[in-house]
Amino acid sequence: MTVDQSVATAAASGANATQRFASDKRLAADTPPERVSMLAREVLSAVHTTIRDHQVTYDEYNALKSWLIQVGQDGEWPLFLDVWVEHVVEEVASDTRDGSKGTIEGPYYVPDAPELGSEAWLPTRDGEQGTPLLFEGQVRSVDGTPISGATLEIWHADADGFYSQFAPGIPEWNLRGTVTADTDGRFHIHTMKPAPYQIPTDGACGKLISAADWHPWRPAHLHLKVAGQGHQQITTQLYFPGDPHNDDDVASAVKPELVLDPRDIDGGQQVTYDFVLDSDAAV
Repeated sequence: MTVDQSVATAAASGANATQRFASDKRLAADTPPERVSMLAREVLSAVHTTIRDHQVTYDEYNALKSWLIQVGQDGEWPLFLDVWVEHVVEEVASDTRDGSKGTIEGPYYVPDAPELGSEAWLPTRDGEQGTPLLFEGQVRSVDGTPISGATLEIWHADADGFYSQFAPGIPEWNLRGTVTADTDGRFHIHTMKPAPYQIPTDGACGKLISAADWHPWRPAHLHLKVAGQGHQQITTQLYFPGDPHNDDDVASAVKPELVLDPRDIDGGQQVTYDFVLDSDAAV
């Protein structure tokens, strides 16, 4: 299928997300055949049980088959899995880790964002819309030791809910950057407060949302990957209080520990959040 990348459609965004996933992720796991067999059989068994318990008809089965085909045609498998499945994978992966809470990466991460230093201004367009936001804090180990030179990759949507590199007309690294904490593990990031947004609804995932009478909203959030030498990296999101979808995020990614406490400052808002990383020894 040819996708017009110049229009902010679900298909265009999905195609970008699929291409990015294929180029950026490790796509093979060193999983023994017996575990592959066990996992596949249990997933299929759960599907079979659902069909039997709810007397699924051939019409419903064919509608599902058609929808699954459309998910692939729209390039929305990254969106579907990241919105409705990833939060459980993240929960299992971080179960034994101490320190700050993580949450899902989502489909819009891009590696190798520009290095901006410890006092960072994320790239923005002239006249970038939104409320100016100063985000600062410290990266520490679980024993309280500051992590000198810790890195924070940060990315977020703009005031219209669009991400650079996934929607047309936005500069490549807009609202994305890599921040390196100073010798005391401290960082200061100047950006614009993101807005809540709907996940794409004009593709296959939108059809599921409509058919199930769900809502498509994600609360406003900042995405981060935080790493320090000798420590486990965390992937997380930070949220803003008062958002009506903090309690019913379509991606089920909000945790109480990740809600910020902003205060008004001249011309914008300021938030402080410290990251605590567990040692690699805990892996």
